[in-house]
Amino acid sequence: MAPRKNAKGGGGNSSSSSSSSSSSPSSCTSGGSSSPGARRETKHGGHKNGRKGGLSGSSFFTWFMVIALLGVWTSVAVVWFDLVDYEEVLGKLGIYDADGDGDFDVDDAKVLLGLKERSAPKPTVPPEEAEPYPWLQDQVLEGPGPQNIEDEVQEQVQSLLDETVYAEHETEDSYHVEETASPAYSRDMEDMIHEQENPDSSEPVVDDAGRTYQEADDVTYQEYDEQAFGPSENEGTETSDNAVDDSNTILEEVHVPPAEEQREVPPETNKKTDDPEKKEKVKKKKPKLLNKFDKTIKAELDAAEKLRKRGKIEEAMHVFEELVQKYPQSPRARYGKAKCEDDLAEKKRSNEILRRAIKTYQEAASLPDVPADLVKLSLKRRSDRQQFLGHMRGSLLTLQKLVQLFPDDTSLKNDLGVGYLLIGDNDSAKKVYEEVLNATPNDGFAKVHYGFILKAQNKIAESIPYLKEGIESGDPGTDDGRFYFHLGDAMQRVGNKEAYKWYELGHQRGHFASVWQRSLYNVHGLKAQPWWTPKETGYMELVKSLERNWKLIRDEGLAVMDRAQGLFLPEDENLREKGDWNQFTLWQQGRKNENACKGAPKTCSLLDKFPETTGCRRGQIKYSVMQPGTHVWPHTGPTNCRLRMHLGLVIPKEGCKIRCANETRTWEEGKVLIFDDSFEHEVWQDATSFRLIFIVDVWHPELTPHQRRSLPAI
Repeated sequence: MAPRKNAKGGGGNSSSSSSSSSSSPSSCTSGGSSSPGARRETKHGGHKNGRKGGLSGSSFFTWFMVIALLGVWTSVAVVWFDLVDYEEVLGKLGIYDADGDGDFDVDDAKVLLGLKERSAPKPTVPPEEAEPYPWLQDQVLEGPGPQNIEDEVQEQVQSLLDETVYAEHETEDSYHVEETASPAYSRDMEDMIHEQENPDSSEPVVDDAGRTYQEADDVTYQEYDEQAFGPSENEGTETSDNAVDDSNTILEEVHVPPAEEQREVPPETNKKTDDPEKKEKVKKKKPKLLNKFDKTIKAELDAAEKLRKRGKIEEAMHVFEELVQKYPQSPRARYGKAKCEDDLAEKKRSNEILRRAIKTYQEAASLPDVPADLVKLSLKRRSDRQQFLGHMRGSLLTLQKLVQLFPDDTSLKNDLGVGYLLIGDNDSAKKVYEEVLNATPNDGFAKVHYGFILKAQNKIAESIPYLKEGIESGDPGTDDGRFYFHLGDAMQRVGNKEAYKWYELGHQRGHFASVWQRSLYNVHGLKAQPWWTPKETGYMELVKSLERNWKLIRDEGLAVMDRAQGLFLPEDENLREKGDWNQFTLWQQGRKNENACKGAPKTCSLLDKFPETTGCRRGQIKYSVMQPGTHVWPHTGPTNCRLRMHLGLVIPKEGCKIRCANETRTWEEGKVLIFDDSFEHEVWQDATSFRLIFIVDVWHPELTPHQRRSLPAI
């Protein structure tokens, strides 16, 4: 109340001073005359010049200003003290709703004035769905029991929503989603009732929970919106060598002090377009969320919703819970409760509350006489939140039912395709996008995803036109760094010189740090250069230790090679144009492979002293052997958060070289090369004998201790 009093007082002072200054000229004129006659004339209301009149021009202006200021401050008071509940007024006007959308608007006025014909009311749900949605009752909930089943999936997908999972450092073929997908559509589609805005529904949902790693030949599409709130200790992680430990994952944007630490920006699927024509094209009609009964309690629903939109989530939750108890048949009240639980889960970063919201969304959609728009909105948000928690298969069931209920909604089919990609079922996703493209050949979203799948299947040339045309369409969800990345990569592999044109365009649109540095999971503000010296890294002790003990490291590596027990595994990221390239991994994503270290115990003991590498959860420590005749395609690593050291162990005199950006170097036995593998690099092995090196990844030296602890693994 204090600020209001001050503001009000300020207004009064301003008014007084204005009045005073306005009247001062008149006072001076009257008081300046020394003639008694003049004073008498003035006293009787006359003027010095003999003219009779009322108020002087100055006095009239003074009173005009006073009245004007009073009007202004009265208006301010009405708004400031909320003297009029406009939403209640609009709610009462709802009885004049003529077009069935649940409120009184311009269209209703036109109907009442005879300027527009009254539209025939449409059924709120398809005839066959007039009864409750029975399938929803059969669907697996994320409760303690069935949730364990989905947790098995989550163990394999624990780092998706914020990071793409890579078996090795180089591949970008695992696909994520960020706030993409349904978020725009379902995040707050009902907000359009108040804000008259249409969220985009064309994208699939995006969240932060790891997904199953797929090799480059069988890419997993991964999306994410936000990261699951602090995975609980009993939530498992992947057990394979390529697993991602998400137990310590923290959303960087939330926990990093903005003034001190850089923030990681994951690749974003841009759901919006700057082209006004495109915006008009994707604009959707305002959804109708109220059935006949809910229209009768609209004022109560609006009051509760008003609290939620003002950020008073707990109060809104209490009101919506009372409404659900009072009107158990109200879909909108149930949906409002789900939205409050959703908001509260985000506020408190609680997975448990979010599971309740997922259940309530289902309840809202399963009630009798639910408007079709509310069914769609509830289930899309439910699918989104399931993906957020890593419940990929549960989300897929929800998406399948949505497509079943709304078979003509192309955006839902696009979401379904993403749902299949998220569980690694590229074949089913491919069929979905083929169906979409048969019905709507110019669907850009379907094109880029179809191209993505073709490239993952190593159909490089076939993927190019789909990726290219999809990006050029400008459709929501197509202006994404991942598609520029794969289009350029495909073009490079077929010798198309336009590759760097698309890399440049991706850079101009903010997807890549530069044409050369094309990693997608980055922390902004880190020093970026292709080649580094040991001194620049600050890891001099590690470099010295590696170079002092290079023969020991070499001998253990050669011994493992000689055992012929399959400990060296083929590179499986589809990075080779030709040749033979095998690797033997000791550490993966900050986790030690105890079995592997039994084959190189002295090397592992040596490295245990250096947490900058053994604790680097975005890198590996491994031996790499490459046979003659091998060429590795130009490629980039996934993140700028690490640097890569190469220790030469067995290096032929000629024929082996590595290019990073536009500089090419060679290895030396017993010497360390350091480069940033987020820059494009390429390798040739044209010698007559094998090449053996030791790869050691380290955290980027400018990352803070907090970031090293909290950044999700890759």
